[in-house]
Amino acid sequence: MEEKIVFIDEDGNEVEMYVVEETRINNVNYLLVTEDEGDEEETEAYILKDISKEEDEEAVYEMVVEDSEIDYIGKDRK
Repeated sequence: MEEKIVFIDEDGNEVEMYVVEETRINNVNYLLVTEDEGDEEETEAYILKDISKEEDEEAVYEMVVEDSEIDYIGKDRK
């Protein structure tokens, strides 16, 4: 796991996350990220949703917190 993203949280703090997985569902990009490089056996992971607009210079992400959206993202699509 090498790719990292850096963003500013609500309090103005710089947060660095490691990208574990990236997927696109119904034309929406999602990232599975974690604060650790994967050295830990158990670590918290977060799902970020790309909410960028065409005019945005950089990607804009928000954390997915709704259980229904998390279930939808995790659904097997085979």
